[in-house]
Amino acid sequence: MAASSAQARQPGATSLLSIGQVLARLTPDFPDLTPSKLRFLEEQRLVSPARTESGYRKFCASDLDRLRLILSMQRDLYLPLKVIRGYLDDLDAGNSPTLPGGVTPGPSMLSTERRLSRDELIREAGASAALLHDAVSASIILPADVYGDDALGVLRALVELQHSGIEPRHLRGFRGAAERELGLIESALVPLSRRRDASSRAKAAEMAVEIAGNFEVIRGSLIRSALGRLTS
Repeated sequence: MAASSAQARQPGATSLLSIGQVLARLTPDFPDLTPSKLRFLEEQRLVSPARTESGYRKFCASDLDRLRLILSMQRDLYLPLKVIRGYLDDLDAGNSPTLPGGVTPGPSMLSTERRLSRDELIREAGASAALLHDAVSASIILPADVYGDDALGVLRALVELQHSGIEPRHLRGFRGAAERELGLIESALVPLSRRRDASSRAKAAEMAVEIAGNFEVIRGSLIRSALGRLTS
């Protein structure tokens, strides 16, 4: 049983949250989170909320942190649930585990994603307004009223690439490649998508993350192989 569940069940525990309150806290950073996905994560033994006498789920502060970590590892590292579960089991046992590639999720994964205005994004990335405009024109960054950490990371990468003479217009094919990968994921999910129950929708969301993670592994391997030819 997860440590967070034990804490939630301690007598006198306060500030317990309902599913609705958990969604209100987390959906600004994880828009795809739904009640069915929360239940699915519980079914997969990744989080163990307390239960009232009437059977309603109640989440404590550590449950909330745990969910944020799980969702961040899915979104940012494309990790399948079995890898996340192994990491959390080690964490609950008092160990200091690392993830594939030697990654150790830090406190930043538990913090809420920032919301940056256009000017804040440009300033923090050390970019020019022209570079952001070119990135949007090339569909590398989608236009928005506010931007998150993901857009900030992309714009910082574009600043570095610009030093090597690589401009956003050279990367137009990236968006097309991403759309083709999305098409493959959608095709793979057709059997689950035809089902209307909440559990199938949650499993489809998890399967999509796993497929995307596998694409990332293959893409990285191909690039490393190509780099090896350049330096040989």
